[in-house]
Formats: sequence, C-alpha cells, structure tokens
Amino acid sequence: MTGLASTLVIADTKWANTTETTLTLCLFMIECLTTLTLRFMGVFHISIRFVMVLALAAGAILVGALPTYAKITGAVVSTDSGPVNVRSGPATDRKTVGTLAKGANPEVFCKVRGELIKGHVRNSSTWLRIGKDRWIANAYVAWSPSQDVPWCAASTQEATTARVTTGGGELNVRAAANSTAGHQGAYANGAGLLVQCQVWGQEVDGTARTTGVWYKIGDKRYVSAAYVGWSRGEPWLPWCGQDPPSVPRGGNQGFIDAHAAAAQASDDATGVPASVTLAQAILETGWGRGALAREDHNLFGMKCFGSPGDHAVGCRDYATFECSPTGGCFDMDATFRAYKTVADSYRDHGDLLSNWSRYATAMDHADDPRRFAKEIHKAGYATDPKYAEKLIGIMDDYDLYRFD
Repeated sequence: MTGLASTLVIADTKWANTTETTLTLCLFMIECLTTLTLRFMGVFHISIRFVMVLALAAGAILVGALPTYAKITGAVVSTDSGPVNVRSGPATDRKTVGTLAKGANPEVFCKVRGELIKGHVRNSSTWLRIGKDRWIANAYVAWSPSQDVPWCAASTQEATTARVTTGGGELNVRAAANSTAGHQGAYANGAGLLVQCQVWGQEVDGTARTTGVWYKIGDKRYVSAAYVGWSRGEPWLPWCGQDPPSVPRGGNQGFIDAHAAAAQASDDATGVPASVTLAQAILETGWGRGALAREDHNLFGMKCFGSPGDHAVGCRDYATFECSPTGGCFDMDATFRAYKTVADSYRDHGDLLSNWSRYATAMDHADDPRRFAKEIHKAGYATDPKYAEKLIGIMDDYDLYRFD
C-alpha cells in the first residue's frame, strides 16, 4: 500500500488519511475490527462496515458554514386588503392572539409545518414564529429579500440548525435513502445543512443516533440523520410528500364526512366493515383531535416495531400512556407509524385485521358489524373492558352502518 492514500468508510461517513499514515491506518483497522468483533457478540449491538477505497475515488467534499440565526427581517405581510391573524399555534383552530396589518414587517425567528393555508402570496403549510406562542401563516408573507428560515426546535420553539456530526469524517450525500445509492458528494464534519424534509430508508448506526431516518437536502440528495445534530434540539420535520396536519372541521359530523370515503375504500379492499373502522377512529383519536392523528395521520395507534410497513412513510416517537392487560398504567415513549394520507392509515388498519389470524373469527362475521366489534375485542384488540360496547354505541348513535 506504499504510496497510496486510503479511506476508511464507517456506515455512510469516511475518514481519509495521507500517504504518510497509510501503515498507521492499517494498524488502526486491525484494532477496530477486533473491537467490533467483541461488540457484535452482544455488548453494543451496532452495525458498522469498513471498506478500503482509493482517495482518487472519493467524491467532492462540501464544506458549509451554518448561518447565524436570530431575528430574521425581510418579511412583509401581504393580503388582499385586511390584516392577517396571529395565532397561538400553527393552525386556524388555535386562538387568535393579535393581527398584523397589510404591509407590516414582523421579525421572524423560525418555521414549523402546520395547517395548509391558501393565502394571498402562496398556498403553504409553513407557519412562522414571530414571538412566544405567536404564529402567522407563510401563505400571507412576501420576502424581500428571500430568506432561508430555520426550523423551530420541537421542545423549545427556538431556531435550530442542522450540522454534520461525524466526529471527524465526511458525511456522504446519496441519491436515495441508502448507502448504496449514487454518491452525490460529501459534507465535512461540522458543515451546516439546510434540511427540507425527512424520509425513511436504510437504518444507520451513527454518532448522533441509530435511525432509519434520512434528510432530504436537495433534489435526489439525502444524508443519514444518524450523523446529523441540531443546535437547539430536533425540529418536528414533515415527511417528504406527506399531507399537512389534519385540522378537525365541522364537529363530529364533519369528521365522519371527511373520513367515510377512506373507511369505505379500506372495506372494499380488505372486507373490514367501514362502520367499525370509523367508530374505532372516532374512539381512538377523540374525533381526530389526538396529536398522532393530527400530525402523522395515524388513526389507530399503529406502532412500528422496527419498520413502517407497506403503507406508512416512516416511524416517529410519541409520548404515550399505556395500560397492561394484567393491571397498571404508565407513561412511556413509543414509536408509531406515520402516514402520507389518512386513507393510508385506514388501509393499513384494514390489512392488519384481515390478515392476522387472531382476527379470523371476526372476519367470519364481517357482514355483522356489531358481532365484528365484539370479536376483535375478544381477540385482544383493546384492553378496555367496554371497548366493544363503546364502538357499538358510536355506530348506533351516528348510523355508521350506512357506510358498509
């Protein structure tokens, strides 16, 4: 190897050495491989691969300094004539806490994904934080000059920026969310990233976390979130292509009207009665008000268990309250499936009930929604002793049988 520069690849990062340290690198690799053998025996359960490649084959290294964010100027409120409402949260069902006149120049701190608004400037699901618990729809904001607004940290609402965190190496940019996709260059450790949205892909064990999440940073440009840290905490990022948050409208009947078609489509595809599915969605989300249903269109509490499955676009952690069948309830974090659309959630739920053997007896009575509700409860769908009774009550009260 004398005279050749080598590169050590760990997951989707790489460490390059000079020709003078080639022998040192070889010795380092022997030591690392010995260590990983011990780890694979069950100490850490990590997955790291090593590959030696010529430095001449390495892609371009992209180095970018993170911009410094404080208050961002250049925003101009643009409406037909009247003021725009300032809300306590990023949706029109949140409290109005003020207004801004046409032509106003609010100082902006950061952005989040919220309710889709069809505004005077654009149609957008982006909302801008202009103060503590003060938000305006970006649909009514023109920018002069154009600005890259940072994401808000989910826990603090502070502006937060993404930075490559490899511990010293370079982070590869891929054409898709896996380490075998086309190489699109690389970012140096510490470089700033402008993250657009996230996708689910190959699981990577990195310096920041072990995750299957990848960040989209451009057209056919993705980096593993396993090697990305956030300056002020992680933001609540949208999944690429995901529908905006669902905002309940029209009361109880509005929820039924909005969801009936999805329940019927699942019924047609799987045989699970639409009346039961609608009642379950109503009961489990509080008529669509739950965060899991609102943000990630998960109506039935479907968990990931390591994979989003065939119908979800990813997995996300939520704080939840669980009760065991043997008694006792407790707070915990669980990983739930995130869906692109509400319809995908209904279809995934229908596939579960129709394909899992424990619900076979229920499927034998799919033409009798009341009996079906009792059978899925008996099979262990829910621990609430009155679960079937509650479902039947909802079906009766709102005549959901008309959708079967």
